[in-house]
Amino acid sequence: MVLDKHTAKKTAELLLQINAIKLRPENPFSWASGWKSPIYCDNRVLLSYPAIRNYIKEQMAKQVDAHYGKPDVIAGVATGAIGMGALVADTMGLPFVYVRPEPKAHGRKNQIEGHLEPHRNVVVIEDLISTGMSSLNAVKALREGQANVKGMVAVFTYGFEVAKDNFEAQRVTLSTLSSYEFLLEQALDSNYVNMEQRDTLMEWRKNPSQWKK
Repeated sequence: MVLDKHTAKKTAELLLQINAIKLRPENPFSWASGWKSPIYCDNRVLLSYPAIRNYIKEQMAKQVDAHYGKPDVIAGVATGAIGMGALVADTMGLPFVYVRPEPKAHGRKNQIEGHLEPHRNVVVIEDLISTGMSSLNAVKALREGQANVKGMVAVFTYGFEVAKDNFEAQRVTLSTLSSYEFLLEQALDSNYVNMEQRDTLMEWRKNPSQWKK
């Protein structure tokens, strides 16, 4: 769910402005999964722009509070959401931990880094939602650590049906600052793309794994 249209469009505008999101319908990107895609998103870029990262962290903190109330702990998903998660935790005056994709192979073999007592209310911060599997892997680790995961807040989601299904299956509530629909609306309004390019971008989202094959 997206909290409000103004925030969603403003977030999309800022991400396009700093090339955290790039749209190339005529010259698609190749994802690690092998998919061909007219869009590429790297929200870690926003950490390099103080005014923009401040806007994003403040809006994420508002979403955390609006949807879940003030939790005991903020958790970031490694590695993309460590920076933003720490900023949100600092804004809210809360402890912060981050969750690795898997336990370390050495030392204490932690998967959750930081101090997390059992049964604490936790909200997870994520930078990007595609299929949702890596994000939900972090939720699984937190639950195994006896945390009460209230939900997740992400900067952006592609809005894939598979992601919606995955979150519903794991009973995790997801809130995002912006989404693919608002991105395309903003890109069209600002003449970043034309109608034909917008239609191509919409077509990709319907079946991304088979697009351009």
